[in-house]
Amino acid sequence: MDAQSKIYVAGHRGMVGSAIVRRLKAAGYSNIVVRKSSEVDLRDQAAVNSFFESERPEYVFLAAAKVGGILANNTYRAEFLYDNLMMEANIIQAAYKSGVKKLLFLGSSCIYPKMAPQPLKEEYLLSGLLEQTNEPYAIAKIAGIKLCEAYRDQYGCNFISGMPTNLYGEGDNYHLENSHVIPALIRKFHEAKTGGKEFTEIWGSGTPLREFMYVDDLADACLHLMLHYNEKQFMNLGTGEEVTIKELANTIKEVVGFDGDIRFDTTKPDGTPRKLMDNSKLHQMGWTHKTSLKEGLAHAYRFFLEARGRNVS
Repeated sequence: MDAQSKIYVAGHRGMVGSAIVRRLKAAGYSNIVVRKSSEVDLRDQAAVNSFFESERPEYVFLAAAKVGGILANNTYRAEFLYDNLMMEANIIQAAYKSGVKKLLFLGSSCIYPKMAPQPLKEEYLLSGLLEQTNEPYAIAKIAGIKLCEAYRDQYGCNFISGMPTNLYGEGDNYHLENSHVIPALIRKFHEAKTGGKEFTEIWGSGTPLREFMYVDDLADACLHLMLHYNEKQFMNLGTGEEVTIKELANTIKEVVGFDGDIRFDTTKPDGTPRKLMDNSKLHQMGWTHKTSLKEGLAHAYRFFLEARGRNVS
């Protein structure tokens, strides 16, 4: 892949896709193709095929996905399964048909069994039952991995997969019910601070362990894989560091400047008790993350305030 290569970033308006576009531009890639969902519905096979036939991208970053937190995953189970299956299947098939040189499919750490040994190694895939609350999304992402493997096996396509850990940063979704844990907590603490509240309430016990990566670090890892990785085995993309939700909440509380208390609602679900990925294969390739959690959270809070200034809910 060189500076003149034609690169399609699917999902460029999302947090991950927009970070990949930023990273590509910073690295000197200028021939980047993007399309809004209103222009090309990625769930529509005919529309996707027409787009690939006319644009003929050489490289594809498949970051398009329907995403959300525990509540959204558990409420919109049909959409999370159908939409993600259709998008990835259409893009992967069209990439094969149009002769794309290389494709990177991005999944999620939720592909692993709920009670898999920790840290999560790539070979633990399909070794046990999934977490029920986000099973549809996980199944869709597993299907994407298997599609890339199958097209590689049958057609010789250089289609690779990366599984990011929990992400946060610029472009995140701060909706209280449909967001992931970090943006939800940032908004909760900010509103508690500005509202002069004495406490804020958080779902669950605070004991689950989670790993988080700043989204611009992920984008850098994606470019690294696109340039240097050509194997069938999908690769974990994370930091190798973990914190409890309680520790995370206290750090966000400090970053936001909320002086009140934190109360945990133990009647609400925790999700998977621990989810740390084994990132040894990524590190052996010579890549490690650059942004510390506290530094990344400070950036994320700044982006939240900027979005609020633009009246983005």
